[in-house]
Amino acid sequence: MFEGFWLNISRYFSYFITITLGVLFFAFGWLVPLFKRPVTAIALVGFFVASLIFVALTLQAMLGLSPV
Repeated sequence: MFEGFWLNISRYFSYFITITLGVLFFAFGWLVPLFKRPVTAIALVGFFVASLIFVALTLQAMLGLSPV
């Protein structure tokens, strides 16, 4: 009765990983050609870093984690 249970569970896990990687490759695949030129690569990295800093500072201010 339980002989194929763990095999079936491992298939669901590998399916989940495959679907997640496929969605990520599809969502961010259009960025790959932009990283081939140094100017656009620097601009994209700067944009990502600035976006992360903006989100972090906004969350800190909203949650009152540090004095602003």
